[in-house]
Amino acid sequence: MTAGRPPRVLIDATSVPADRGGVGRYVDGLLGALGKVCGSGVELAVVSLRTDLERYTRMLPGAEIIPAPAAVAHRPARLAWEQTGLPLLAQQVGAQVLHSPFYTCPLRAGCPVTVTVHDATFFTEPEHYDKSRRTFFRSAIKTSMRRANRVIVPSKATRDELIRLLDADPTRIDVAYHGVDQAAFHAPTEEEKARVRARLGLGNSSYVAFLGAKEPRKNVPNLIRGWARAVADRVDPPALVIAGGQGHDEDIDRAVAEVPSHLRLLRPGYLRYADLPGFLGGALVAAYPSYGEGFGLPILEAMACAAPVLTTPRLSLPEVGGDAVAYTSEDPEQIATDLAALLDDEQRRLSLAKAGFDRAKEFTWESSAEVHIAAWSRARS
Repeated sequence: MTAGRPPRVLIDATSVPADRGGVGRYVDGLLGALGKVCGSGVELAVVSLRTDLERYTRMLPGAEIIPAPAAVAHRPARLAWEQTGLPLLAQQVGAQVLHSPFYTCPLRAGCPVTVTVHDATFFTEPEHYDKSRRTFFRSAIKTSMRRANRVIVPSKATRDELIRLLDADPTRIDVAYHGVDQAAFHAPTEEEKARVRARLGLGNSSYVAFLGAKEPRKNVPNLIRGWARAVADRVDPPALVIAGGQGHDEDIDRAVAEVPSHLRLLRPGYLRYADLPGFLGGALVAAYPSYGEGFGLPILEAMACAAPVLTTPRLSLPEVGGDAVAYTSEDPEQIATDLAALLDDEQRRLSLAKAGFDRAKEFTWESSAEVHIAAWSRARS
């Protein structure tokens, strides 16, 4: 193999959850793009859960797709296998680089390793994680920063935080922005919007949308409180729809209990993937007042669906939103003020929807894949 040619890479996709949350969107988007740009010479092998074999075989017809042991569907077994079985597999498939896409990696891989560290909020926002989760991921990030040949991060903000907090070597960190699947996340038709409203039982009622995990860092309780204050005195108050995984934020239930009885708040859980454009693009506002993100994929997906977005200027979110989104603080009073202003200004919502839709086109998985390929080539050299 020539020195300038990309290496043979084994990608460990066993950390992808069945619900296709953030890490699933990242791995799926990356692999789908690699399937399109592999004319660049990179040779791929992917090890995945058995439930994903068909998906990845379809995405990457030229790659070797390998089923992981059935036991790795359980996290403790997966972490143990990562340290023992994964290095052996890398050797068996002749991998010249091993890519671990979710914080952790083998301590002794037998070949160069690249790791994706998605965010530094376990250090910057420790109060938003339970002790065991915080301790585990802090340790994993520190270990990966020491052991990996290259570290891939999804934003400059995450890179800068790792350098500031962990004295990380900036020359070993590559910034690969996430992309958005323009086919899956698109400006919806009126029929798609109506179908989602019907599924949610909203009829013709307007609503504010949130889509994401119910983790403390996402600030859902203050969104609920801010929305309630913003709409309580309106003649026809828009509903609030909190969609996505259940998470572990007990304060959400307390915030829900405070909502006046004449307001409507829905928590439908996971929505079908096909319903997301209609859900996001059909909202008056897609609100995401997070305390901080490593990238902020939910706001990018909402932008791609032509939704006016309200978020915070924390960490990476301005890198994604730029001037195409509206900003607020994490405080419920300020959320109420800024949300009310958006609800009262249709022209601004239309302007933000168009600006966000146009900006979302700049974030592609193909561009992300090219940065990954370059990082793998650097790791081998």
